[in-house]
Amino acid sequence: MRFEGSDRYVATDDLKLAVNAALALERPLLIKGEPGTGKTMLAEEVAASLGRPLLQWHIKSTTKAQQGLYEYDAVSRLRDSQLGDTHVNDIAHYIKPGVLWQAFDSDVPAIVLIDEIDKADIEFPNDLLRELDRMEFHVYETQQTVRAKHRPLVVITSNNEKELPDAFLRRCFFHYIRFPDAETMTRIVDVHFPGLKKALLAEALQVFFSLRDVPGLKKKPSTSELLDWLKLLLAEDIPPEMLKSADRKAFLPPLHGALLKNEQDVHLFERVAFMARAGR
Repeated sequence: MRFEGSDRYVATDDLKLAVNAALALERPLLIKGEPGTGKTMLAEEVAASLGRPLLQWHIKSTTKAQQGLYEYDAVSRLRDSQLGDTHVNDIAHYIKPGVLWQAFDSDVPAIVLIDEIDKADIEFPNDLLRELDRMEFHVYETQQTVRAKHRPLVVITSNNEKELPDAFLRRCFFHYIRFPDAETMTRIVDVHFPGLKKALLAEALQVFFSLRDVPGLKKKPSTSELLDWLKLLLAEDIPPEMLKSADRKAFLPPLHGALLKNEQDVHLFERVAFMARAGR
């Protein structure tokens, strides 16, 4: 089966090619790109498009690789032994399968999302190398080996907050999602707001891309922020005329709080706008 995009997700040709390459090679697909470019949603749409179950593992700074395999609840077992519970004789009762175990045990090929892997400790990717290579792991408490019934497609996302080990990178098919150009962004907006007036969209996109071009922004507005802003413009019935400006650099758009997410960027844009007006 091949991934060809979906009605809810605008996938570029090179992104579809990357997904299908990872499927053919049976390697993890490593996706990088700016926050808000649809990395997480990609796994959801691939699963829906191919009719496969999706198992999601959202990584935190405290996440350990072992948790993706299984967790042994020794505390509950100790408590049950003190209470005289007969479950203590069955150690498997205290083993909780992780996302990878569930994927390995699936009767059909699954999609596994390892989301924002760069949030974890630097050793986290290396700790998964053997399991992702061999598609098996050992449960020491029960002395059993868990082997994948079917090799899942593993989609790994990263916001590039830290470098990933070379040994891990060698085992992945890599794709960087470039920020959408105006044409692709128009297609994305059309998925979410199919009846949006062309005049409003044209002015909104000009404002949006002008904001992104301001040098020194701490956080450039992303696709998700644009969609939120458009939703607000429609809710407040803002006409296209209110978004027009002879000089975009001197124009702070209405409801800009949906686009600029910290006070440093707002102050920076206000200074840029002031200098632009002063230079006229």
